[in-house]
Amino acid sequence: MQIPLSITFRHIEPSPALEQRIRQSVERLEHLYGRITGCDVVVEAPQHGPKKGGLFTVSINLRVPGHEIAVTGPRPRDHAHEDAHVAVRDAFEAVARRLEDHARRTRGDVKTHWTPPG
Repeated sequence: MQIPLSITFRHIEPSPALEQRIRQSVERLEHLYGRITGCDVVVEAPQHGPKKGGLFTVSINLRVPGHEIAVTGPRPRDHAHEDAHVAVRDAFEAVARRLEDHARRTRGDVKTHWTPPG
């Protein structure tokens, strides 16, 4: 991994397994688009006790030249996000889709609608 990566855990003890999963996901993004200049990931646990439930929130801020791609939070009421690993997986899938869209726009693969001047 060549890009600067910041991983922050809030209301949760840092997990080596979760951190490794995040690093692997960032490496996959690097293979998808080689011009990433930085990545910040925040994993936030629910502030309730474990018996109350709650959803993990994963925020990713990905920097590419001239642009930032951000993904924040779980999908509404997605109880699969009671597991931090699932929340991380879904957040990285979402940022990968946005990164692919950005790459297509950068290459000029996305058509733009012509509007007449005036």
